[in-house]
Amino acid sequence: MTINLEFTQGQRKLPTKRIISSPITSLCLKQQVKTMLRWAYKRESKAVCVANVHMLMEAYWNPDFATVLEKADLVTPDGMPLVWMMRILGASGQDRVAGMDLLNGLCALAQDRGVSSYFVGSHREILKRMRIRLEREFPLLKIAGMEPLPFRDLTESEDRALVSKINASGAGLVFVALGCPKQENWIAKHKGEIKAVMIGVGAVFPVYAGIHKRAPRWLRESGGEWLYRLMQEPKRLWSRYRKTIPPFMYLALKQLIVEKYPRHSQFSVPIYSTAPLAQVLQRAGLISASQVEEVLQAQVQEPELGFGALVIQKGLLSPKTITFFAEKLPNLARAKPKNSLPQYLSWAGILSDSQISQILFQQNKNGLQFEEVALQEGWLKQETIDFFREYFDLSLARRFNHEEKLQIR
Repeated sequence: MTINLEFTQGQRKLPTKRIISSPITSLCLKQQVKTMLRWAYKRESKAVCVANVHMLMEAYWNPDFATVLEKADLVTPDGMPLVWMMRILGASGQDRVAGMDLLNGLCALAQDRGVSSYFVGSHREILKRMRIRLEREFPLLKIAGMEPLPFRDLTESEDRALVSKINASGAGLVFVALGCPKQENWIAKHKGEIKAVMIGVGAVFPVYAGIHKRAPRWLRESGGEWLYRLMQEPKRLWSRYRKTIPPFMYLALKQLIVEKYPRHSQFSVPIYSTAPLAQVLQRAGLISASQVEEVLQAQVQEPELGFGALVIQKGLLSPKTITFFAEKLPNLARAKPKNSLPQYLSWAGILSDSQISQILFQQNKNGLQFEEVALQEGWLKQETIDFFREYFDLSLARRFNHEEKLQIR
């Protein structure tokens, strides 16, 4: 597998490797730090995600979050499993780019270049301890502000006030510690609004403040830091590790088999995962051949508009559906997350929550399959069901339960 080099608006994107379908920036720690500082010096609005096994599994299970990683400007490999995967897939010189190393590296360079930093999240006491250590280790660093945030979501007015405060401070770097995936969603929401490089650093704040200890270097480099952290926070981390580590190991092995030994692999990717949008939508039974022809003819008159934009303009499909098939579906080509059919249909905007609730009622009342009720109501075509079942290898016998219903909303 070669390193991806994508081009957008004449600027070359950073090289990446895909791990469990998510893009991870393939640059060493020093290069990534220098890249972020170059952006920060110009006060460019950028999103940086510090990815580990937990984050990649969140993206695997949630297409909306997968899109957040896709649109990030830089995704670092924090965690040796990701580094090992990248090395096997061709990035032989890749090293670990952890949140703590980014904090230290960026603060060291920022004080030399006169770039100020803002710290968002965590508790007031932790931020106070951080300030003391930062002033001791980086005496020339300009601390533009420190803002603890409540566990609840900010109101619209509170959010606008925070954005204005950060921008007025002149900060070029904004370190965000809200935990995954909340901090990445917050960063994605404010990209383009906050004129700074926003970096999600997770649990770095309490470690830097001395509340928790960081694992020794030999343990970090051997991939055992997760166990060290588990010993410090067993109640919080045990459930997460139990949920994420086994499926990651399976998916990583699956990816290596597919990419290193494709001819001998039993795993396959649907051929329409990279097909033109028109072909995919027609294959899913969402638009007809005549409608495709109509849109293509309109595109001749308006070549600046994409196929999806014209489909929306003509009222054939909703923006949510087009976004799912144009942006989110390709990200799931290799991952194939094991969710239920109703979840995919909800994400794709094909069924509403009220329709799903009505189908569930009839399903429980009459003992029918979800698909059978949807077909009887005329809300789904057989082609659409077949498309999703084939694409994600869905089991016809699988039932949709109340817990999954909550995840859709």
